[in-house]
Amino acid sequence: MMNNRFSATLILLATLLCAPAFAIDSAHKHVSITQIVEHPSLDAVRQGVKDVLKEQGWKEDENLSWDYQSAQGSPATAAQIAKKFAGDNPDVIVAIATPSAQSVVASARNSNIVFSAVTDPVGAKLVQSWDKPGPNVTGVSDLTPIKQHLELVKQVMPQAANIGIIYNPGESNSVSLVRLIHQHSITLGLKVVEAVSPKSSDVQTAARSLLGKVEAIYLPTDNTVISAIEGIIKIAEQANIPVFSGDTDSVKRGAVAALGFNYYEVGRKTGVMVNNILNGASPKDIPVQGIDKTELFVNPGAAERMGITLAPSLIASAKEVVK
Repeated sequence: MMNNRFSATLILLATLLCAPAFAIDSAHKHVSITQIVEHPSLDAVRQGVKDVLKEQGWKEDENLSWDYQSAQGSPATAAQIAKKFAGDNPDVIVAIATPSAQSVVASARNSNIVFSAVTDPVGAKLVQSWDKPGPNVTGVSDLTPIKQHLELVKQVMPQAANIGIIYNPGESNSVSLVRLIHQHSITLGLKVVEAVSPKSSDVQTAARSLLGKVEAIYLPTDNTVISAIEGIIKIAEQANIPVFSGDTDSVKRGAVAALGFNYYEVGRKTGVMVNNILNGASPKDIPVQGIDKTELFVNPGAAERMGITLAPSLIASAKEVVK
């Protein structure tokens, strides 16, 4: 009888001791995040997500595990990361930029997925629609106002008739943007000259192919191209061809001007979605969101190095003037 009572006591103690551990473990969440390549805009998205989660009480190594991997510009690596994350089965997978989002959606069909900095989520086949995204996927789009970008080029260079664009045809987001560029360029009297760069190592060759053909170069928010923009800037400065961008961080790296989004705020908006899902919401009930507010960044020094002068009124209207 004593042995039975002793055994029962041990079982009860073991149950009580295990109960708190189980409660802590059930409250602990796991977020995995991946991006196609590292450059300032996408890094800002990632930081925005992390900051929101921290503000909402999710602390690394306490109640949140954080796993991050970059594909370093390789779609094949992006696919491998997506498969690993699918096997890890985290509470939420955050996929930054279209190629990474496509890989994750293809591999992690049973995971909660939040994409960010994706130009055309419907065209990329990530969601069925913005309002009703699907069973396990939602996110934030960074579809840029292409017409306003081209109008900015014409404002700075009224006589420009030919504009070059450099992009990776393997990025579906870039293909969508190029289609919009052609659509809006007609009404502005601009002829578009394309130069393709399937890899970041191709950007200088693509830039050189535009020499003598265009008066300005416009770079859409193409991850392959933006990650290697310094090569384009160098050639453009030597040839006196101004470079405009859809990415404001590119202005700090030598582009003349950009009218774009604050990608840290894109990340914060993404982080709100992730927090809601960690607290029990379902991605299917969260519509895809876009970004409305744009900011003008200008770089007068870069403009001078490329043979033009920015109007004082344009400089005065900028959110940030890069010195």
